[in-house]
Amino acid sequence: MNKQERVALAIKGVVSKMMDRVMENVLVNDPFVKEKHHASKPLYAALVPDEIFKGSHFERRFVTPFGGVWEKLAQVVAIEAHGSCSMGHTIIGNVGAESLRRIQEVLNKLEHNVKGKDKAKPDWKTELEYIKQGGGEPISVSVTCDIFIHNEMTDVRYAFELKAPLPNSDQTKVSKEKMFKLLAMNPPQVDYAFYALAYNPYGRKEDYKWGFPLRWFNMQKDESVLIGDEFWELIGGKGTYSNFIKEVNFLGKEYRERIYREFLQIEPPVNFEDNLLK
Repeated sequence: MNKQERVALAIKGVVSKMMDRVMENVLVNDPFVKEKHHASKPLYAALVPDEIFKGSHFERRFVTPFGGVWEKLAQVVAIEAHGSCSMGHTIIGNVGAESLRRIQEVLNKLEHNVKGKDKAKPDWKTELEYIKQGGGEPISVSVTCDIFIHNEMTDVRYAFELKAPLPNSDQTKVSKEKMFKLLAMNPPQVDYAFYALAYNPYGRKEDYKWGFPLRWFNMQKDESVLIGDEFWELIGGKGTYSNFIKEVNFLGKEYRERIYREFLQIEPPVNFEDNLLK
Protein backbone atom coordinates (compact mmCIF):
# COMPACT_ATOMS: atom_id res chain seq x y z
CA MET A 1 0.00 0.00 0.00
CA ASN A 2 1.55 3.33 -1.07
CA LYS A 3 1.39 6.63 0.83
CA GLN A 4 -1.67 8.02 -0.95
CA GLU A 5 -3.56 4.78 -0.43
CA ARG A 6 -2.76 4.98 3.28
CA VAL A 7 -3.87 8.64 3.33
CA ALA A 8 -7.17 7.74 1.64
CA LEU A 9 -7.74 4.95 4.15
CA ALA A 10 -6.99 7.31 7.04
CA ILE A 11 -9.47 9.92 5.76
CA LYS A 12 -12.14 7.26 5.31
CA GLY A 13 -11.47 5.99 8.82
CA VAL A 14 -11.98 9.38 10.49
CA VAL A 15 -15.18 10.28 8.64
CA SER A 16 -16.81 6.85 8.85
CA LYS A 17 -16.04 6.52 12.56
CA MET A 18 -17.71 9.87 13.26
CA MET A 19 -20.72 9.14 11.07
CA ASP A 20 -21.20 5.69 12.60
CA ARG A 21 -21.22 7.34 16.01
CA VAL A 22 -23.87 9.82 14.83
CA MET A 23 -26.04 7.07 13.35
CA GLU A 24 -25.77 5.01 16.52
CA ASN A 25 -26.92 8.00 18.56
CA VAL A 26 -29.91 8.99 16.42
CA LEU A 27 -31.12 5.45 15.71
CA VAL A 28 -30.37 3.64 18.97
CA ASN A 29 -29.18 5.73 21.91
CA ASP A 30 -31.28 8.85 21.45
CA PRO A 31 -33.87 8.53 18.65
CA PHE A 32 -36.53 11.11 17.91
CA VAL A 33 -39.74 9.99 19.64
CA LYS A 34 -42.68 11.92 18.27
CA GLU A 35 -44.90 11.09 21.27
CA LYS A 36 -42.35 12.60 23.62
CA HIS A 37 -42.05 15.65 21.39
CA HIS A 38 -45.87 16.08 21.34
CA ALA A 39 -46.06 15.80 25.12
CA SER A 40 -43.23 18.21 25.88
CA LYS A 41 -44.01 20.79 23.17
CA PRO A 42 -47.69 20.49 22.27
CA LEU A 43 -47.92 24.00 20.78
CA TYR A 44 -44.91 23.40 18.52
CA ALA A 45 -46.30 20.03 17.47
CA ALA A 46 -49.64 21.59 16.63
CA LEU A 47 -48.11 24.24 14.39
CA VAL A 48 -45.04 22.60 12.81
CA PRO A 49 -44.66 19.19 11.12
CA ASP A 50 -42.74 16.57 13.11
CA GLU A 51 -40.21 16.20 10.29
CA ILE A 52 -38.85 19.70 10.94
CA PHE A 53 -38.04 18.91 14.57
CA LYS A 54 -36.76 15.49 13.62
CA GLY A 55 -34.22 17.22 11.39
CA SER A 56 -33.08 19.57 14.16
CA HIS A 57 -32.84 16.57 16.50
CA PHE A 58 -30.39 14.99 14.06
CA GLU A 59 -28.43 18.22 13.58
CA ARG A 60 -27.76 18.65 17.30
CA ARG A 61 -26.42 15.11 17.54
CA PHE A 62 -24.32 15.57 14.43
CA VAL A 63 -22.55 18.82 15.32
CA THR A 64 -20.91 17.67 18.58
CA PRO A 65 -18.99 14.60 17.32
CA PHE A 66 -17.97 16.53 14.20
CA GLY A 67 -16.42 19.38 16.21
CA GLY A 68 -12.80 19.73 15.12
CA VAL A 69 -13.32 17.41 12.16
CA TRP A 70 -10.93 19.37 9.94
CA GLU A 71 -8.16 19.12 12.53
CA LYS A 72 -8.73 15.39 12.97
CA LEU A 73 -8.59 14.82 9.22
CA ALA A 74 -5.45 16.95 8.91
CA GLN A 75 -3.77 15.00 11.69
CA VAL A 76 -4.27 11.55 10.16
CA VAL A 77 -3.16 12.83 6.75
CA ALA A 78 -0.03 14.54 8.10
CA ILE A 79 1.03 11.55 10.21
CA GLU A 80 1.09 9.41 7.07
CA ALA A 81 3.12 11.98 5.13
CA HIS A 82 5.36 13.57 7.78
CA GLY A 83 5.48 11.03 10.60
CA SER A 84 4.28 13.37 13.35
CA CYS A 85 1.35 15.73 13.86
CA SER A 86 -0.46 17.04 16.94
CA MET A 87 -3.62 19.10 17.50
CA GLY A 88 -3.79 21.99 19.95
CA HIS A 89 -0.01 22.06 20.27
CA THR A 90 1.52 24.69 22.58
CA ILE A 91 4.79 26.36 21.58
CA ILE A 92 6.79 28.47 24.04
CA GLY A 93 9.52 30.89 22.99
CA ASN A 94 10.96 34.37 23.44
CA VAL A 95 9.71 37.38 21.49
CA GLY A 96 11.28 40.83 21.79
CA ALA A 97 9.24 43.52 23.58
CA GLU A 98 9.39 45.87 20.59
CA SER A 99 8.32 43.06 18.26
CA LEU A 100 5.32 42.42 20.49
CA ARG A 101 4.43 46.11 20.39
CA ARG A 102 4.70 46.12 16.61
CA ILE A 103 2.39 43.11 16.36
CA GLN A 104 -0.33 45.09 18.11
CA GLU A 105 0.43 48.16 16.00
CA VAL A 106 0.01 46.18 12.77
CA LEU A 107 -3.23 44.57 13.94
CA ASN A 108 -4.65 47.89 15.15
CA LYS A 109 -3.95 49.55 11.81
CA LEU A 110 -5.78 46.75 10.02
CA GLU A 111 -8.75 47.00 12.38
CA HIS A 112 -9.16 50.76 12.83
CA ASN A 113 -9.02 53.84 10.68
CA VAL A 114 -6.15 56.18 11.51
CA LYS A 115 -7.23 59.83 11.44
CA GLY A 116 -6.48 61.34 8.08
CA LYS A 117 -5.46 58.01 6.53
CA ASP A 118 -7.16 55.09 4.85
CA LYS A 119 -7.33 51.82 6.75
CA ALA A 120 -4.17 49.76 6.19
CA LYS A 121 -4.32 46.88 3.73
CA PRO A 122 -2.87 43.48 4.69
CA ASP A 123 0.59 42.65 3.36
CA TRP A 124 2.04 39.65 5.18
CA LYS A 125 5.63 39.85 3.96
CA THR A 126 6.04 43.56 4.77
CA GLU A 127 4.26 43.24 8.13
CA LEU A 128 6.32 40.26 9.26
CA GLU A 129 9.61 41.88 8.27
CA TYR A 130 8.68 45.04 10.24
CA ILE A 131 7.77 42.96 13.30
CA LYS A 132 10.91 40.80 13.25
CA GLN A 133 13.13 43.90 13.00
CA GLY A 134 11.66 45.22 16.26
CA GLY A 135 13.54 42.97 18.66
CA GLY A 136 13.94 44.31 22.18
CA GLU A 137 14.04 42.67 25.59
CA PRO A 138 13.02 39.00 25.26
CA ILE A 139 9.66 38.09 26.77
CA SER A 140 8.43 34.51 27.14
CA VAL A 141 5.34 33.90 24.99
CA SER A 142 3.09 30.83 24.75
CA VAL A 143 1.12 30.11 21.56
CA THR A 144 -1.26 27.20 20.96
CA CYS A 145 -1.69 26.39 17.28
CA ASP A 146 -4.43 24.25 15.76
CA ILE A 147 -2.06 21.87 13.99
CA PHE A 148 1.67 21.30 14.50
CA ILE A 149 3.66 19.08 12.15
CA HIS A 150 7.25 18.03 12.73
CA ASN A 151 8.70 16.21 9.73
CA GLU A 152 10.99 13.63 11.26
CA MET A 153 13.06 13.22 8.10
CA THR A 154 13.71 16.88 7.26
CA ASP A 155 13.38 18.29 10.81
CA VAL A 156 11.09 21.01 9.44
CA ARG A 157 8.39 22.32 11.80
CA TYR A 158 5.05 23.65 10.54
CA ALA A 159 2.36 25.46 12.55
CA PHE A 160 -1.14 25.90 11.14
CA GLU A 161 -4.17 27.92 12.10
CA LEU A 162 -6.77 25.71 10.42
CA LYS A 163 -10.25 27.16 9.93
CA ALA A 164 -13.53 26.25 8.28
CA PRO A 165 -14.17 27.77 4.83
CA LEU A 166 -16.00 30.89 6.09
CA PRO A 167 -14.24 32.05 9.29
CA ASN A 168 -15.25 35.15 11.23
CA SER A 169 -13.18 38.27 11.75
CA ASP A 170 -12.28 37.68 15.41
CA GLN A 171 -11.01 34.16 14.69
CA THR A 172 -8.85 35.45 11.88
CA LYS A 173 -7.38 38.30 13.91
CA VAL A 174 -6.41 35.90 16.71
CA SER A 175 -4.83 33.53 14.19
CA LYS A 176 -2.75 36.26 12.60
CA GLU A 177 -1.51 37.45 16.00
CA LYS A 178 -0.49 33.91 16.91
CA MET A 179 1.34 33.45 13.61
CA PHE A 180 3.25 36.72 14.07
CA LYS A 181 4.35 35.64 17.55
CA LEU A 182 5.43 32.20 16.34
CA LEU A 183 7.60 33.60 13.55
CA ALA A 184 9.04 36.39 15.74
CA MET A 185 10.37 33.92 18.33
CA ASN A 186 14.13 33.98 18.85
CA PRO A 187 15.55 31.39 18.63
CA PRO A 188 12.99 30.09 16.09
CA GLN A 189 10.57 27.44 17.33
CA VAL A 190 8.86 26.82 13.96
CA ASP A 191 10.03 27.08 10.38
CA TYR A 192 6.67 27.96 8.84
CA ALA A 193 3.31 29.26 10.05
CA PHE A 194 0.21 29.24 7.85
CA TYR A 195 -3.38 30.43 7.95
CA ALA A 196 -5.21 27.57 6.26
CA LEU A 197 -8.79 27.08 5.11
CA ALA A 198 -9.73 23.43 4.73
CA TYR A 199 -11.99 23.99 1.74
CA ASN A 200 -12.76 26.73 -0.80
CA PRO A 201 -16.50 27.08 -1.50
CA TYR A 202 -15.68 29.62 -4.23
CA GLY A 203 -13.64 27.15 -6.28
CA ARG A 204 -10.47 28.96 -7.31
CA LYS A 205 -8.23 30.83 -4.85
CA GLU A 206 -8.46 34.04 -6.89
CA ASP A 207 -12.25 33.91 -6.52
CA TYR A 208 -12.29 33.60 -2.72
CA LYS A 209 -14.27 36.59 -1.45
CA TRP A 210 -15.55 35.93 2.08
CA GLY A 211 -15.13 39.38 3.61
CA PHE A 212 -14.05 38.70 7.19
CA PRO A 213 -10.62 37.12 6.59
CA LEU A 214 -9.96 39.61 3.78
CA ARG A 215 -9.75 42.27 6.47
CA TRP A 216 -6.66 40.58 7.93
CA PHE A 217 -5.00 38.77 5.03
CA ASN A 218 -4.56 39.26 1.33
CA MET A 219 -6.19 35.89 0.75
CA GLN A 220 -4.96 35.64 -2.84
CA LYS A 221 -1.37 36.88 -2.49
CA ASP A 222 -0.10 36.43 1.08
CA GLU A 223 2.36 33.52 1.16
CA SER A 224 1.10 32.61 4.64
CA VAL A 225 -2.40 31.74 3.34
CA LEU A 226 -3.31 28.26 2.12
CA ILE A 227 -6.79 27.49 0.79
CA GLY A 228 -8.21 24.06 0.04
CA ASP A 229 -5.94 21.98 -2.18
CA GLU A 230 -2.81 24.01 -1.25
CA PHE A 231 -3.20 23.00 2.38
CA TRP A 232 -3.94 19.31 1.78
CA GLU A 233 -1.14 18.94 -0.77
CA LEU A 234 1.38 20.50 1.64
CA ILE A 235 0.51 18.27 4.59
CA GLY A 236 -0.14 15.09 2.61
CA GLY A 237 1.66 15.34 -0.71
CA LYS A 238 0.50 15.44 -4.31
CA GLY A 239 -2.91 13.85 -4.84
CA THR A 240 -4.10 14.30 -1.26
CA TYR A 241 -6.85 16.80 -2.07
CA SER A 242 -8.38 14.65 -4.79
CA ASN A 243 -8.21 11.70 -2.39
CA PHE A 244 -9.96 13.78 0.26
CA ILE A 245 -12.77 14.82 -2.11
CA LYS A 246 -13.17 11.29 -3.46
CA GLU A 247 -13.42 9.63 -0.04
CA VAL A 248 -15.79 12.21 1.46
CA ASN A 249 -18.13 12.04 -1.55
CA PHE A 250 -18.11 8.24 -1.57
CA LEU A 251 -19.05 8.17 2.11
CA GLY A 252 -21.52 11.02 1.59
CA LYS A 253 -23.56 8.97 -0.88
CA GLU A 254 -23.70 6.03 1.54
CA TYR A 255 -24.63 8.00 4.65
CA ARG A 256 -27.09 10.38 2.97
CA GLU A 257 -29.01 7.37 1.68
CA ARG A 258 -28.97 5.76 5.11
CA ILE A 259 -30.22 8.96 6.78
CA TYR A 260 -33.15 9.21 4.37
CA ARG A 261 -34.14 5.56 4.74
CA GLU A 262 -33.27 4.75 8.36
CA PHE A 263 -33.70 8.05 10.19
CA LEU A 264 -36.22 10.06 8.15
CA GLN A 265 -37.86 6.82 6.96
CA ILE A 266 -38.53 8.14 3.49
CA GLU A 267 -37.23 7.28 0.04
CA PRO A 268 -34.22 9.40 -1.05
CA PRO A 269 -35.11 12.01 -3.70
CA VAL A 270 -33.69 11.46 -7.17
CA ASN A 271 -31.15 14.28 -6.68
CA PHE A 272 -29.95 13.25 -3.21
CA GLU A 273 -26.34 12.97 -4.44
CA ASP A 274 -26.15 16.55 -5.73
CA ASN A 275 -24.70 18.27 -2.65
CA LEU A 276 -21.21 16.84 -2.83
CA LEU A 277 -17.76 18.39 -2.45
CA LYS A 278 -16.05 19.48 -5.66
